[in-house]
Amino acid sequence: MTTPSEPRGGPLDPGLAAIMGERRQLINLAYRLLGSLADAEDVVQDAYAHWYAMSRQQQDAIASPGAWLTTVASRLCLNVLSSARVRRETYVGEWIPEPLPDPTEWINGRSDGITVDPADRVTLDESVNMAFLLVLESMTPAERVAFVLHDVFRYSFAEVAEIVGRTPAACRKLASSARRRIRAARAPATPAARQARIVRDFKQAWEAKDIDALIALLDPDATAIADGGGVVGAVLRPVEGVEQIVRSLLNLDGRLRELTFLERTVNGRPGLIAQHDGVTVSVYAFDIAGDRIKHIWAVRNPDKLRPWTVGPRH
Repeated sequence: MTTPSEPRGGPLDPGLAAIMGERRQLINLAYRLLGSLADAEDVVQDAYAHWYAMSRQQQDAIASPGAWLTTVASRLCLNVLSSARVRRETYVGEWIPEPLPDPTEWINGRSDGITVDPADRVTLDESVNMAFLLVLESMTPAERVAFVLHDVFRYSFAEVAEIVGRTPAACRKLASSARRRIRAARAPATPAARQARIVRDFKQAWEAKDIDALIALLDPDATAIADGGGVVGAVLRPVEGVEQIVRSLLNLDGRLRELTFLERTVNGRPGLIAQHDGVTVSVYAFDIAGDRIKHIWAVRNPDKLRPWTVGPRH
Protein backbone atom coordinates (compact mmCIF):
# COMPACT_ATOMS: atom_id res chain seq x y z
CA MET A 1 0.00 0.00 0.00
CA THR A 2 1.35 3.42 -0.92
CA THR A 3 1.23 6.01 1.85
CA PRO A 4 0.96 9.79 1.28
CA SER A 5 4.70 10.06 2.04
CA GLU A 6 5.58 7.41 -0.55
CA PRO A 7 4.75 8.51 -4.11
CA ARG A 8 4.34 5.77 -6.70
CA GLY A 9 7.19 7.15 -8.75
CA GLY A 10 8.52 10.37 -10.20
CA PRO A 11 8.80 13.74 -8.49
CA LEU A 12 6.11 14.94 -6.15
CA ASP A 13 3.83 17.60 -7.57
CA PRO A 14 4.37 20.97 -5.82
CA GLY A 15 1.07 20.77 -3.95
CA LEU A 16 1.76 17.32 -2.54
CA ALA A 17 5.34 18.28 -1.69
CA ALA A 18 4.07 21.27 0.28
CA ILE A 19 1.58 19.11 2.18
CA MET A 20 4.14 16.46 3.06
CA GLY A 21 6.57 19.18 4.10
CA GLU A 22 4.30 19.80 7.09
CA ARG A 23 4.82 16.29 8.47
CA ARG A 24 7.85 17.10 10.61
CA GLN A 25 6.10 20.06 12.24
CA LEU A 26 3.02 17.96 12.91
CA ILE A 27 5.01 15.10 14.49
CA ASN A 28 6.89 17.59 16.68
CA LEU A 29 3.64 19.19 17.80
CA ALA A 30 1.75 15.95 18.41
CA TYR A 31 4.57 14.37 20.41
CA ARG A 32 4.69 17.33 22.80
CA LEU A 33 0.93 17.27 23.15
CA LEU A 34 0.67 13.52 23.74
CA GLY A 35 4.03 12.39 25.18
CA SER A 36 3.91 9.35 22.89
CA LEU A 37 5.61 9.03 19.53
CA ALA A 38 3.31 6.15 18.55
CA ASP A 39 0.20 8.21 19.32
CA ALA A 40 1.72 11.24 17.58
CA GLU A 41 2.31 9.22 14.41
CA ASP A 42 -1.26 7.91 14.54
CA VAL A 43 -2.68 11.42 14.93
CA VAL A 44 -0.62 12.80 12.05
CA GLN A 45 -1.65 9.87 9.85
CA ASP A 46 -5.30 10.58 10.74
CA ALA A 47 -4.84 14.27 9.91
CA TYR A 48 -3.51 13.36 6.47
CA ALA A 49 -6.38 10.90 6.03
CA HIS A 50 -8.81 13.78 6.62
CA TRP A 51 -6.98 15.82 4.00
CA TYR A 52 -7.03 13.09 1.37
CA ALA A 53 -10.69 12.34 2.08
CA MET A 54 -11.55 15.75 0.61
CA SER A 55 -12.05 16.40 -3.07
CA ARG A 56 -9.39 18.29 -5.02
CA GLN A 57 -11.78 21.23 -5.22
CA GLN A 58 -12.14 21.28 -1.42
CA GLN A 59 -8.36 21.07 -0.99
CA ASP A 60 -7.77 23.93 -3.42
CA ALA A 61 -10.21 26.09 -1.46
CA ILE A 62 -8.03 25.90 1.66
CA ALA A 63 -5.71 28.92 1.70
CA SER A 64 -3.14 27.41 4.10
CA PRO A 65 -3.00 23.59 4.05
CA GLY A 66 -0.33 23.63 6.78
CA ALA A 67 -2.56 25.62 9.12
CA TRP A 68 -5.49 23.34 8.27
CA LEU A 69 -3.46 20.22 9.08
CA THR A 70 -2.23 21.78 12.34
CA THR A 71 -5.79 22.57 13.36
CA VAL A 72 -7.00 19.05 12.58
CA ALA A 73 -4.01 17.38 14.29
CA SER A 74 -4.37 19.57 17.39
CA ARG A 75 -8.07 18.79 17.70
CA LEU A 76 -7.32 15.09 17.30
CA CYS A 77 -4.72 15.44 20.07
CA LEU A 78 -7.32 17.08 22.30
CA ASN A 79 -9.56 14.05 21.80
CA VAL A 80 -6.71 11.66 22.58
CA LEU A 81 -5.73 13.61 25.70
CA SER A 82 -9.31 13.56 26.96
CA SER A 83 -9.54 9.79 26.58
CA ALA A 84 -5.98 9.18 27.83
CA ARG A 85 -6.94 10.00 31.42
CA VAL A 86 -9.52 7.23 31.35
CA ARG A 87 -7.11 4.74 29.74
CA ARG A 88 -4.37 5.50 32.26
CA GLU A 89 -6.65 4.71 35.18
CA THR A 90 -6.34 1.07 34.10
CA TYR A 91 -2.64 1.31 33.16
CA VAL A 92 -0.50 -1.14 35.14
CA GLY A 93 1.86 0.89 37.34
CA GLU A 94 3.15 4.40 36.64
CA TRP A 95 2.88 6.04 33.21
CA ILE A 96 5.92 7.91 31.81
CA PRO A 97 6.09 9.66 28.42
CA GLU A 98 7.71 7.66 25.64
CA PRO A 99 11.48 8.33 25.71
CA LEU A 100 13.21 9.57 22.57
CA PRO A 101 16.79 8.99 21.49
CA ASP A 102 19.00 11.65 19.97
CA PRO A 103 18.21 12.01 16.23
CA THR A 104 21.67 10.70 15.32
CA GLU A 105 20.92 7.49 17.24
CA TRP A 106 17.67 6.65 15.46
CA ILE A 107 17.43 3.49 13.43
CA ASN A 108 17.08 3.75 9.64
CA GLY A 109 13.85 1.80 9.55
CA ARG A 110 11.02 0.61 11.76
CA SER A 111 10.02 -2.89 12.67
CA ASP A 112 7.02 -2.66 10.36
CA GLY A 113 9.31 -2.17 7.40
CA ILE A 114 8.26 1.42 6.68
CA THR A 115 11.21 3.72 6.11
CA VAL A 116 11.54 6.55 8.62
CA ASP A 117 12.23 9.87 6.94
CA PRO A 118 14.76 11.93 8.97
CA ALA A 119 12.37 14.88 8.64
CA ASP A 120 9.77 12.91 10.62
CA ARG A 121 11.96 12.70 13.69
CA VAL A 122 11.18 14.85 16.67
CA THR A 123 13.46 17.82 17.13
CA LEU A 124 14.94 17.60 20.60
CA ASP A 125 15.10 20.74 22.70
CA GLU A 126 14.12 21.92 26.16
CA SER A 127 10.43 21.29 25.48
CA VAL A 128 10.88 17.52 25.17
CA ASN A 129 13.03 16.73 28.20
CA MET A 130 11.33 14.26 30.51
CA ALA A 131 10.79 16.69 33.40
CA PHE A 132 9.07 19.16 31.07
CA LEU A 133 6.83 16.48 29.54
CA LEU A 134 5.76 15.27 32.97
CA VAL A 135 4.69 18.79 33.94
CA LEU A 136 2.65 18.88 30.74
CA GLU A 137 1.03 15.63 31.91
CA SER A 138 -0.27 17.43 35.01
CA MET A 139 -2.18 19.97 32.90
CA THR A 140 -5.71 19.77 31.58
CA PRO A 141 -5.93 18.93 27.87
CA ALA A 142 -6.93 22.52 27.04
CA GLU A 143 -4.06 23.98 29.10
CA ARG A 144 -1.56 21.70 27.45
CA VAL A 145 -2.71 22.47 23.92
CA ALA A 146 -2.91 26.22 24.52
CA PHE A 147 0.54 26.34 26.14
CA VAL A 148 2.34 24.16 23.59
CA LEU A 149 0.79 25.91 20.60
CA HIS A 150 1.49 29.41 21.93
CA ASP A 151 4.66 29.17 24.01
CA VAL A 152 6.49 26.42 22.11
CA PHE A 153 5.23 26.80 18.53
CA ARG A 154 4.44 30.54 18.69
CA TYR A 155 0.86 30.43 17.45
CA SER A 156 -1.16 33.53 18.28
CA PHE A 157 -3.95 33.23 20.83
CA ALA A 158 -6.44 33.96 18.05
CA GLU A 159 -5.13 30.89 16.18
CA VAL A 160 -5.13 28.80 19.36
CA ALA A 161 -8.71 29.86 20.09
CA GLU A 162 -9.85 28.59 16.70
CA ILE A 163 -8.22 25.23 17.38
CA VAL A 164 -9.47 24.62 20.94
CA GLY A 165 -12.87 26.25 20.48
CA ARG A 166 -12.48 28.93 23.14
CA THR A 167 -12.00 32.68 23.11
CA PRO A 168 -8.51 34.21 22.75
CA ALA A 169 -8.83 35.59 26.29
CA ALA A 170 -9.66 32.14 27.66
CA CYS A 171 -6.70 30.63 25.81
CA ARG A 172 -4.43 33.32 27.24
CA LYS A 173 -5.56 32.31 30.74
CA LEU A 174 -5.00 28.63 29.98
CA ALA A 175 -1.45 29.29 28.77
CA SER A 176 -0.73 31.52 31.75
CA SER A 177 -1.86 28.82 34.17
CA ALA A 178 0.29 26.27 32.36
CA ARG A 179 3.26 28.65 32.43
CA ARG A 180 2.99 28.94 36.22
CA ARG A 181 3.15 25.15 36.51
CA ILE A 182 6.28 25.07 34.37
CA ARG A 183 7.99 27.81 36.40
CA ALA A 184 7.11 26.13 39.70
CA ALA A 185 8.61 22.82 38.60
CA ARG A 186 11.69 24.12 36.79
CA ALA A 187 15.01 23.78 38.60
CA PRO A 188 18.15 25.79 37.72
CA ALA A 189 19.75 24.23 34.67
CA THR A 190 22.85 22.10 35.17
CA PRO A 191 25.36 22.34 32.29
CA ALA A 192 25.09 19.41 29.90
CA ALA A 193 28.73 18.40 30.40
CA ARG A 194 28.20 18.17 34.16
CA GLN A 195 24.99 16.20 33.67
CA ALA A 196 26.87 13.75 31.46
CA ARG A 197 29.61 13.35 34.07
CA ILE A 198 27.07 12.70 36.84
CA VAL A 199 25.21 10.12 34.74
CA ARG A 200 28.52 8.42 33.92
CA ASP A 201 29.48 8.37 37.60
CA PHE A 202 26.06 6.93 38.44
CA LYS A 203 26.47 4.19 35.84
CA GLN A 204 29.92 3.25 37.13
CA ALA A 205 28.79 3.27 40.78
CA TRP A 206 25.75 1.15 39.96
CA GLU A 207 27.80 -1.40 38.02
CA ALA A 208 30.38 -1.53 40.83
CA LYS A 209 27.64 -1.74 43.51
CA ASP A 210 29.38 1.18 45.24
CA ILE A 211 26.75 2.15 47.83
CA ASP A 212 28.61 5.19 49.13
CA ALA A 213 29.11 6.57 45.62
CA LEU A 214 25.45 6.07 44.75
CA ILE A 215 24.34 7.84 47.93
CA ALA A 216 26.66 10.75 47.16
CA LEU A 217 25.17 11.15 43.69
CA LEU A 218 21.51 11.08 44.75
CA ASP A 219 19.60 13.93 46.33
CA PRO A 220 18.36 12.91 49.82
CA ASP A 221 14.76 13.39 48.62
CA ALA A 222 15.28 11.79 45.22
CA THR A 223 12.51 9.78 43.59
CA ALA A 224 12.67 6.95 41.06
CA ILE A 225 9.71 6.03 38.88
CA ALA A 226 9.50 3.03 36.57
CA ASP A 227 7.09 2.46 33.69
CA GLY A 228 6.88 -1.21 32.89
CA GLY A 229 3.43 -1.28 31.35
CA GLY A 230 2.75 -4.64 32.97
CA VAL A 231 6.21 -6.15 32.44
CA VAL A 232 6.79 -8.89 35.01
CA GLY A 233 9.05 -7.70 37.81
CA ALA A 234 8.60 -4.00 37.05
CA VAL A 235 8.32 -1.61 40.01
CA LEU A 236 4.71 -0.45 40.23
CA ARG A 237 5.06 2.53 42.57
CA PRO A 238 7.50 5.44 42.89
CA VAL A 239 10.53 4.76 45.08
CA GLU A 240 11.27 7.73 47.35
CA GLY A 241 14.40 8.62 49.29
CA VAL A 242 18.05 7.86 48.64
CA GLU A 243 18.23 4.73 50.82
CA GLN A 244 15.19 3.13 49.23
CA ILE A 245 16.44 3.94 45.72
CA VAL A 246 19.89 2.48 46.39
CA ARG A 247 18.30 -0.64 47.86
CA SER A 248 16.08 -0.98 44.79
CA LEU A 249 19.04 -0.53 42.44
CA LEU A 250 21.08 -3.17 44.20
CA ASN A 251 18.15 -5.59 44.25
CA LEU A 252 18.58 -5.77 40.49
CA ASP A 253 22.03 -7.31 40.96
CA GLY A 254 21.18 -10.63 39.35
CA ARG A 255 19.66 -8.97 36.33
CA LEU A 256 22.58 -6.50 36.05
CA ARG A 257 24.98 -9.29 35.16
CA GLU A 258 22.97 -9.94 32.00
CA LEU A 259 22.74 -6.30 30.93
CA THR A 260 25.01 -3.87 29.14
CA PHE A 261 24.61 -0.22 30.13
CA LEU A 262 25.35 2.46 27.55
CA GLU A 263 25.38 6.24 27.80
CA ARG A 264 22.84 7.75 25.43
CA THR A 265 20.94 10.96 24.92
CA VAL A 266 17.38 10.60 26.24
CA ASN A 267 14.95 13.38 25.31
CA GLY A 268 17.81 15.77 24.72
CA ARG A 269 19.66 15.09 27.97
CA PRO A 270 22.33 12.61 29.12
CA GLY A 271 20.80 9.27 30.03
CA LEU A 272 21.38 5.52 30.02
CA ILE A 273 20.01 2.51 28.22
CA ALA A 274 20.23 -1.13 29.28
CA GLN A 275 20.56 -3.80 26.61
CA HIS A 276 20.21 -7.56 26.70
CA ASP A 277 21.73 -9.38 23.74
CA GLY A 278 21.77 -6.13 21.79
CA VAL A 279 18.09 -5.33 22.45
CA THR A 280 17.24 -2.26 24.52
CA VAL A 281 15.14 -3.36 27.50
CA SER A 282 15.25 -0.19 29.64
CA VAL A 283 15.79 3.52 29.12
CA TYR A 284 16.76 5.81 32.00
CA ALA A 285 16.20 9.57 32.05
CA PHE A 286 17.52 11.83 34.82
CA ASP A 287 16.66 15.16 36.36
CA ILE A 288 19.79 16.72 37.84
CA ALA A 289 20.03 19.78 40.07
CA GLY A 290 23.54 20.96 40.92
CA ASP A 291 25.61 17.80 41.43
CA ARG A 292 22.78 15.56 42.60
CA ILE A 293 20.19 13.41 40.83
CA LYS A 294 16.69 14.42 41.89
CA HIS A 295 14.61 12.15 39.67
CA ILE A 296 15.20 8.91 37.79
CA TRP A 297 12.66 7.75 35.21
CA ALA A 298 13.03 4.18 33.98
CA VAL A 299 10.99 2.98 31.00
CA ARG A 300 10.70 -0.79 30.50
CA ASN A 301 7.41 -0.93 28.61
CA PRO A 302 8.40 -2.63 25.31
CA ASP A 303 5.79 -0.62 23.42
CA LYS A 304 7.67 2.57 24.34
CA LEU A 305 11.09 1.27 23.33
CA ARG A 306 10.38 0.96 19.61
CA PRO A 307 12.83 3.74 18.56
CA TRP A 308 15.55 2.11 20.69
CA THR A 309 15.47 -1.39 19.23
CA VAL A 310 19.00 -1.36 17.82
CA GLY A 311 22.00 -3.55 18.40
CA PRO A 312 25.01 -2.23 20.32
CA ARG A 313 27.07 0.24 18.31
CA HIS A 314 30.76 -0.35 17.71
